[in-house]
Amino acid sequence: MTTIKGPGIFLAQFVDDKAPFDSLQSLCSWAEELDYEAVQIPSWDERLIDLKKAAESKTYADEINGIVNDCGIEISELSTHLQGQLVAVHPAYDQLFDGFAPEKFRGNKKARTEWAVQQLKYGAKASQNLGLTAHATFSGSLLWQYFHPWPQRPAGLVEDGFHELGKRWLPILQYFDECGVDVCYEIHPGEDLFDGITYEMFLREVKNHPRACILYDPSHFVLQQLDYCRFIDHYHERIKAFHVKDAEFHATGKQGTFGGYQSWLNRAGRYRSLGDGQVDFKRIFSQLTQYDYQGWAVVEWECCLKHPEDGAKEGAAFVKEHIINVTDKAFDDFAKSGMDKKMNRKNLGLE
Repeated sequence: MTTIKGPGIFLAQFVDDKAPFDSLQSLCSWAEELDYEAVQIPSWDERLIDLKKAAESKTYADEINGIVNDCGIEISELSTHLQGQLVAVHPAYDQLFDGFAPEKFRGNKKARTEWAVQQLKYGAKASQNLGLTAHATFSGSLLWQYFHPWPQRPAGLVEDGFHELGKRWLPILQYFDECGVDVCYEIHPGEDLFDGITYEMFLREVKNHPRACILYDPSHFVLQQLDYCRFIDHYHERIKAFHVKDAEFHATGKQGTFGGYQSWLNRAGRYRSLGDGQVDFKRIFSQLTQYDYQGWAVVEWECCLKHPEDGAKEGAAFVKEHIINVTDKAFDDFAKSGMDKKMNRKNLGLE
């Protein structure tokens, strides 16, 4: 077994034009002061990193590592969530997701997709240059608007959608493999990979590619009412990244998992700061430790009630309290019998 690394913190929700959230150095100093040991960097924000430059220049990547390391912490992973989303977009969402791409690609779906694919490849090479082995992203979606089958889904629609998704991602996965980096898809509502079944459908389309891994975030499963602990039992070998994020679900006589088009504050299922929700993190950390998860525990703050700086401060302590320092002893070592193989065979009546 391995002691889980952490705590880390995902910087996406904290980047701002105001200090100390306006540069990589100041954010890392802020994180270290809160007792974090790593940062997960959103690669789309050029205030933090130039992704293309990090992919093309090992010297620049070393400079980025130097900035982070000089603050006394590490990089856990790079994130291409926004770019990954644009690998596959249904036309219903074209305008909404155009904002994820540079202005020159907006309104041109083909160019936008090509840009997104290249961004993922930059993410692979930049991760390699930074000495990272896992990369966080989204799968994108061609099918999400069809998740509830009314009207009846046409025969073959879902299969065709996953076939196309796999076709788009397989070359990207192969490039990540060349770079020695795992693609960790966040299993997330709004993506075509939103639960275990859809993840398996995707795996079949990418020929069970060894780099098609998982970013595990239990909060999304609370909102779906999916057993997030049994999910670990099924997919622990593929879990290579971990967002520590809390959530709660309180069904009412008026709304359930679909949330009635309400704001996050008024939904039956909503994200909360660590310790304020319903996720059983003691069990999760125990399971991941048992299954020898070797990555980082990264706090992602998304709460509709608590201030982000309070959530960040509390999150570091929360993760530290839950990380299990693994034992190198068995509790009953004091009662060792001193038997050897010959004596074992004798005890079994074999000699």
